[in-house]
Amino acid sequence: MNFEEKFQQKIDDEIKIEPKDWMPEKYRQTLIRQISQHAHSEIVGMLPEGNWITRAPSLRRKTILIAKVQDEAGHGLYLYSAAETLGISRDEMYHQLHTGKAKYSSIFNYPTLTWADIGAIGWLVDGAAILNQIPLCRTSFGPYARAMVRVCKEESFHQRQGFELLLTLSKGTEAQKEMCQDAINRWWWPSLMMFGPNDDASPNTAQSMQWKIKRFTNDELRQKFIDMIAEQVKVLNMQLPDADLKWNEERKHYDFGKINWEEFKQVLAGNGSCNKQRLDARKKAWADGAWVREAASAYAEKKAVDKLICKTV
Repeated sequence: MNFEEKFQQKIDDEIKIEPKDWMPEKYRQTLIRQISQHAHSEIVGMLPEGNWITRAPSLRRKTILIAKVQDEAGHGLYLYSAAETLGISRDEMYHQLHTGKAKYSSIFNYPTLTWADIGAIGWLVDGAAILNQIPLCRTSFGPYARAMVRVCKEESFHQRQGFELLLTLSKGTEAQKEMCQDAINRWWWPSLMMFGPNDDASPNTAQSMQWKIKRFTNDELRQKFIDMIAEQVKVLNMQLPDADLKWNEERKHYDFGKINWEEFKQVLAGNGSCNKQRLDARKKAWADGAWVREAASAYAEKKAVDKLICKTV
């Protein structure tokens, strides 16, 4: 067997691929694209929620939200570290994000208009993320799979927090109920887009499935999500904004309406309501942190020189 055949045999035998193992260049590049995009999404995803930390309605809600945003920062760091094992530097990944070469999840280019949006993000956005990410605990690349174990545990907390927030609003005043329903209406369709294009329009799915980077297709995961949320929304006594949503006894799944893929393409192209705002915030954070990076580098150089002097004395 040649190298590529041996590589595929390891994949088929469920043996994890580690950074020093031989791998096809396309496998490496696919992982760099996916993991860095995932890391960028965690970091950019802090922005719409961080916007509400100072406006949370109680100390309890504030501490929960701070903990969640802190978790997202940690997830980004785990994932950047996993991507670095593939031979790309963190600085290069940041540069790709800031120049628009690298993408992040389109969901974070929508605004958080009310406090209920924080609940909708937790329930719908993090709920979709969990369904995407749990199979990644079994992805074929070892560092990515191991990083996802902790990420998924923390994301499950985020989803429960979001649902509990909406449940509280759904039992409140009429204004709070309306706020809850409005947030669900605005976040439902973008959350379905998080799973990516339909399988017949997803050019990377077949190869990623063969390499077991992915375990389920976009459409399979989207259907699981819809089946789950269509039942949970009944507890909230709210409605999902889809007139075509109904149980199909023959398929044993919910049927649902058409997704507006043109909107998805426009947001990906940078034309969403918050694209510029999100990217400008990341660029500003990078520029503002320059002195910290410079100080850390200077300190590391000084320690290295001190260590060398000690060895020669």
